[in-house]
Amino acid sequence: MELPDFWWEYDEHFKEKLPDDVKENTFVVLDTETTGFSLTKDRMLCIGALKLKGDSIVVKETFEVYIQQEHYNKESAEIHGILKKSRKNSISELDALKLFLDYAKNHVLVGHHVMFDINMINAALKRNGLPKLKNKTLDTEKLYIRTLLISSVVEQKERYTLDDLAKKFSISRKDRHTALGDAFITAIAFLRTIEKLKPQKIKDLLR
Repeated sequence: MELPDFWWEYDEHFKEKLPDDVKENTFVVLDTETTGFSLTKDRMLCIGALKLKGDSIVVKETFEVYIQQEHYNKESAEIHGILKKSRKNSISELDALKLFLDYAKNHVLVGHHVMFDINMINAALKRNGLPKLKNKTLDTEKLYIRTLLISSVVEQKERYTLDDLAKKFSISRKDRHTALGDAFITAIAFLRTIEKLKPQKIKDLLR
């Protein structure tokens, strides 16, 4: 199967090295809302993302797409509020992937428990005959745990939820459980976390 032009346009960005300096990088903070947790049976309902440049959220460059789907899980819909009957501005899975790849380029992808979102996107790419994402990733939970290592007096938990980080950093949870809302909370938590870690080079974050 011949890969579409938009995949090669995405692939072309990876010929460029990421800037060495953390502050010169653009980070794409993302979150997905899904019908459930199965990579084979469930589907993405929405992808929300925003960009961080320097120490700031680029408000004018937010990303949010709703995806047409037939799989419906009543229990998950109660959490994220996306109903089967709500079809306004929804697009096909392939079109959503095309838009996301154009948005993400070769930037580092950031998320809370990020591999769930990456694996859901990769599953969608596979369904559409496309290769996996090539971007580097950062998990805000893992980064937050690294800040706790600096302080041995803090008792560590086994897992830290996005709500845990929101509470720790006094971040509003008004739009919790929407893709873009969760991406916004994650972005602020990421900024607060790297303030503590003080990385100079991108390799210090990606280690």
